[in-house]
Amino acid sequence: MNELHVTVETTIPDDRIDMFHLLYEEAFGPLRTKAIARQVLHHAEFRAEMVDPRVLKHVARTTAGEPIGVTTLTRHLETVPWISPDYFAARYPEHAARNAIYYAGFTLVASSARQGAAFHAMIKSVVQVLVAERAAVGWDICSYNNTRFSFADSIRAVLDEQEANVEVAVEDSQTYYAARFTGDGATKGG
Repeated sequence: MNELHVTVETTIPDDRIDMFHLLYEEAFGPLRTKAIARQVLHHAEFRAEMVDPRVLKHVARTTAGEPIGVTTLTRHLETVPWISPDYFAARYPEHAARNAIYYAGFTLVASSARQGAAFHAMIKSVVQVLVAERAAVGWDICSYNNTRFSFADSIRAVLDEQEANVEVAVEDSQTYYAARFTGDGATKGG
């Protein structure tokens, strides 16, 4: 699909944020019941990210200018409340000294464009920034999205296509547990 292009934007105009939020809800809303950890930004959090110039928005657009996807990328790790900037600084001290540690916050593609090239084009746009900066970058993918949509494999494929000379590793994981009490065990043994 050659008819799309990616723009890198520091802020989304106020009168366009609700339209971007609709795309976001369409893509991420279902995760409310698919993942234990909160995967969906509240509307105020989403709005704050859209107007924060520290968070770059790689926006995939049709030739008519209609947005069909967004990937967020920042080197201001303090804007990502669910990660530890200290971890990245300790893990990548040389990159920290150059202010070259990034975090990719989220990637979404409108349902009408999911079979097209938007995802690929946005990741390619992000990779170009990271290669130019010789950066370290973190991102996270919930288990549901990775299992259902193979996002990690898709990202890896774009990296390989770019011949980016990059090493990718799983850095951390967190396992959620649940217990379901099914009987009257509380009265036993007492």
